[in-house]
Amino acid sequence: MEEPLQNDLNTMTHEKDDPLQSTSPQISVSEFSCHCCYDILVNPTTLNCGHSFCRHCLALWWASSKKTECPECREKWEGFPKVNILLRDAIEKLFPDAIRMRYEDIQHNNDIVQSLAAFQKYGNDQVPLAPNTGRVNPQRGGGFFSGVLTALTGVAVVLLVYHWSSRESEHDLLVHKAVAKWTAEEVVLWLEQLGPWASLYRDRFLAERVNGRLLLTLTEEEFSRAPYTIENSSHRRAILLELERVKALGVKPPQNLWEYKAVNPGRSLFLLYALKSSPRLGLLYLYLFDYTDTFLPFIHTICPLQEDSSGEDTITRLLDLREPTWKQWREFLVKYSLLPYQLIAEFAWDWLEVHYWTSRFLIVNAMLLSVLELFSFWRIWSRSELKTVPQRMWSHFWKVSTQGLFVAMFWPLIPQFVCNCLFYWALYFNPIINIDLVVKEVRRLETQVL
Repeated sequence: MEEPLQNDLNTMTHEKDDPLQSTSPQISVSEFSCHCCYDILVNPTTLNCGHSFCRHCLALWWASSKKTECPECREKWEGFPKVNILLRDAIEKLFPDAIRMRYEDIQHNNDIVQSLAAFQKYGNDQVPLAPNTGRVNPQRGGGFFSGVLTALTGVAVVLLVYHWSSRESEHDLLVHKAVAKWTAEEVVLWLEQLGPWASLYRDRFLAERVNGRLLLTLTEEEFSRAPYTIENSSHRRAILLELERVKALGVKPPQNLWEYKAVNPGRSLFLLYALKSSPRLGLLYLYLFDYTDTFLPFIHTICPLQEDSSGEDTITRLLDLREPTWKQWREFLVKYSLLPYQLIAEFAWDWLEVHYWTSRFLIVNAMLLSVLELFSFWRIWSRSELKTVPQRMWSHFWKVSTQGLFVAMFWPLIPQFVCNCLFYWALYFNPIINIDLVVKEVRRLETQVL
């Protein structure tokens, strides 16, 4: 009798020392079930009324009803519901196998994935309000960047209206004027844009009053002797190469961003948005459809040969482009796969001397977009959603292709003023928008919303 009694006392003492172990076998999955799907709670989200639901169930309910209220008691929630971290961790520790199976089912359901994305976007668009007040929570911020954007947008619209009404800058560029009609001053302007070294021969061309017609008749032999006396063979070769391009086109070929935009307004806008939202597909488009004029200068700028990294300026190095070597292709493909926005930043860096402020905007924007892409990969990794990457890539490809086709069909109907607004918005205002997005991602990472 004494031995069984002693065992019972030991058991009771052990249970008092470890109450969780004594009660855990009595807990069942049904006690942690969602009242929408009647299955175990996944990412349980607790509303103001106290009811908890699976986050994807709440997202499906919101997507179908568009109501910000509890599915059970119909009480409206305030702010944007967040995951109950304590409850989630407890469920995942008690029932890891059941949670793992539920996660796999959710990841393979496209409706749930789309509803969660739409629900989260809705939450990101909400202005966080302090409870029981109509003021913005000062700890959360959110109004600064929107105010800056509003002010910059107003200034940009005024400048664009003025620029569009005058219509002088782009139409007076040499890329629109036949070379036979160039004046002596315009020939000198064309010469100086070949590089800083060309200023050495400026006075000689002005003294001879070389206009467009005379320029077309000059040969290498005439350039090498008086009165031009271009003794440097590299300088003479660069002038002749560019002169051959001028003769072939009949006008000055574009040599910077603004001249390229004046000649190709539609393509410049397309590339600006393509390289921002989908750099890999944008570069693939350049390789397939604009290899000689755009892709070759791009790859030679970001992956130069050793002999190309001499003291020559950017434009001079790009006048005579050869096929990329295997070493250049290898370097390009590595960066293309892992760091696509770095390619754009490197390209802009080499054009700092031509576009001082614009290149800086592009570099900052590329850095911010790289950070946002890292956040996206981290989110996929932390949620164990690597299996969904091929599906996401296909969805992204289909979305971008559809949008591109849609814009191409309606491009002739879009006014040029609207295109200019979109171009300058994407060029100068997107860094401010992306700063705001990075701040939101950092806050989301801190609070573990999902």
